[in-house]
Amino acid sequence: MSYAAKDTRYDTMVYNRCGTGGLKLPAMSFGLWHNFGYGSTYSNAREMVLGAFDMGITHFDLANNYGPPEGSAEETFGKILQSDLGKYRDELIISTKAGYYMWPGPYGDGGSKKYLTASLDQSLKRMGLDYVDIYYHHRPDKETPLWETMDALAGLVHQGKALYIGLSNYNREELMEAVTILKELKVPCTIHQHHYSMVYRENEKLLPVIEASGMGAIAFCPLEQGILTGKYLNGIPEDSRAAGHSVFLSEKQITPETLEMTSALNEVAAERGQSLAQMALVWALEEGRLSSVILGASRLAQLEENVAALKNREFTSEEKRRIEEILK
Repeated sequence: MSYAAKDTRYDTMVYNRCGTGGLKLPAMSFGLWHNFGYGSTYSNAREMVLGAFDMGITHFDLANNYGPPEGSAEETFGKILQSDLGKYRDELIISTKAGYYMWPGPYGDGGSKKYLTASLDQSLKRMGLDYVDIYYHHRPDKETPLWETMDALAGLVHQGKALYIGLSNYNREELMEAVTILKELKVPCTIHQHHYSMVYRENEKLLPVIEASGMGAIAFCPLEQGILTGKYLNGIPEDSRAAGHSVFLSEKQITPETLEMTSALNEVAAERGQSLAQMALVWALEEGRLSSVILGASRLAQLEENVAALKNREFTSEEKRRIEEILK
């Protein structure tokens, strides 16, 4: 059956300006990190992507190495574009990244012009696109001069293969230097992507650089791999990441202290009429001064619950005080 997007898709989503530039992002973006590789069900992936767009999620965040295996998430998304979403291309913000290991040999990793150019060409081919909206350098490369990496990114914008430049996982000093180089190249950095959540606030130190340069900010892991969903309050489910199904979260991280904290946060959320996940998402948006948060999901119902958080985005001063006290 041919897909037709809902006419109401823009009625309830919130769109935030990305820094001081012209680009706007949905407050909630969809990341195709897990559940889009060869081992995942295509029908479920398609349902999530199309359902996300029907809810006003216009930004889809990918990377060359998402899958598994590497490249398979982009292939899956490209298939969905070809069959369903392609006619809405001008309503979409599609981002991809390069910076981690992708293929063997000296040119399949890092931040060299050779790697970044080849990787984007491969990503465009996998997704069936002429350009991406945002192209990120996924992480700093200590072995490549920063000016080379920034020159490569700027060059890809000039070639029309990317509209905007993004950086990800840069520390404060690296980001300051990169911004200076890009300013000289007259191709500004539009956005920085970093880890941020209620329980991981280390990257707040990036905000002065981000805001002074006019960039936007977007966060991954706003729910801490499920810790802030409340799923572990009554034990570790057998099908959860902490049960051994992920290299990014282990059972050892679900400590008594973590459970005590999430239980207290869950009480605040309940009083607000929200789930813990919903409260954590809108808290990250406000306190992290973010343009958007990246959602991960294994089924459409999770996305629907997360997007519903936008119905209650405000915090009272008392709620903020209680949350800060719990987080300390």
